[in-house]
Amino acid sequence: MIRDALPALLPRMRRMARALTGHAADADDLVQIALERALARATQWRPDGRVDAWVFGILRNAWLDELRSRSRWQQVLAPEEAAGIVGEATMERQTTVWSVADAVGRLPPEQREVVAMVLVEGMGYRETAELLDIPIGTVTSRLARARTALQTWLGDA
Repeated sequence: MIRDALPALLPRMRRMARALTGHAADADDLVQIALERALARATQWRPDGRVDAWVFGILRNAWLDELRSRSRWQQVLAPEEAAGIVGEATMERQTTVWSVADAVGRLPPEQREVVAMVLVEGMGYRETAELLDIPIGTVTSRLARARTALQTWLGDA
């Protein structure tokens, strides 16, 4: 069941990972780690639960592990050389995409993950609260603070 469900979740996992990490290469690595963990721990999934929520929990926990590792070892990854934008985009649009990505990357991690889940992945507040194991009011306040910060930084972008 898990092995069959994972391919359909890949685009959503990559979007979520990109929102968390802010870099395409880091996002790809994070997705790979999450996939490996999901496959290795497939027997831990409860059939009465949602596969996507379980996999997103693994993805989030893998990111938290990475943050702790970076903190311990004081590792800094090289910045992304070029943004991967598919299709032809005008310079203005490309600049806007970079501005938004930069602004989201400046958010504190707890706000960034709520933005990724609610605004990027379209998860509900309750679902996000359950996945993060926090009260729904905390999701609401983090999202409100993130939106305010993004509006301040981006202006009319």
